[in-house]
Amino acid sequence: MSGHSKWATTKHKKAALDAKRGKLFAGLIKNIEVSARNGADPAGNPTLYDAIQKAKKNSVPNDNIDRAVKRGSGQEAGGADWQTIMYEGYGPNGVAILIECLTDNRNRAAAEVRTALTRNGGSLADPGSVSYLFNRKGQVIVPKGTLSEDDVLMAVLDAGAEECNDLGETFEVISEPADLIPVRQALQAAGIDYESAESTFVPTMQVPLDEDGARKVFKLIDALDDSDDVQNVFANFDVSDDIMEKLDV
Repeated sequence: MSGHSKWATTKHKKAALDAKRGKLFAGLIKNIEVSARNGADPAGNPTLYDAIQKAKKNSVPNDNIDRAVKRGSGQEAGGADWQTIMYEGYGPNGVAILIECLTDNRNRAAAEVRTALTRNGGSLADPGSVSYLFNRKGQVIVPKGTLSEDDVLMAVLDAGAEECNDLGETFEVISEPADLIPVRQALQAAGIDYESAESTFVPTMQVPLDEDGARKVFKLIDALDDSDDVQNVFANFDVSDDIMEKLDV
């Protein structure tokens, strides 16, 4: 099991329960607004469909979702000029980090990312110096329930899935980005529920961390997550299950 994937899944679950719930909602609404630029009908806009499904699964009220679609598609005033910006950096122990921002103020986003990095043992890197260590992939998270790994694989193999990873309470289905929607649709056709379907960055190599290193990296990522402009943080660390349990994350 990848310590990185397990950590990311745990953080995702905790986000809906802790003080960052407001930031989680805001981030999901931003995604809907941006996705709705390409059309307000989820049936003809798969990216919007997935953004709405993720928001619903995280208990974002339907009224908020509807207003976000209208703002993003221009049916209602008030939509912000959201820009996606990717920053690259290094954290403690040489861990490579990609920071995906969705912001209406590039200067503010850059300043907050730089501050979070420098105050927590990290540094900004030149464009391209970190991103080559990651591949863009499609990722679908499936709650286990009574499902076996074979059940999931049988449903998605013909749709382009590359692998299925056991993350403990969920399965992670990885595919090429272009196959994300067919994989999600294959799960739906098989009657298998999913938690989220989105593009992600998967590291091509991982840096193993001891307990001290893991604490420092998690502290840095928490600091980055505190910025309202930061949507996602991807990093190439690996932490063993034993250390994960000691850290209680």
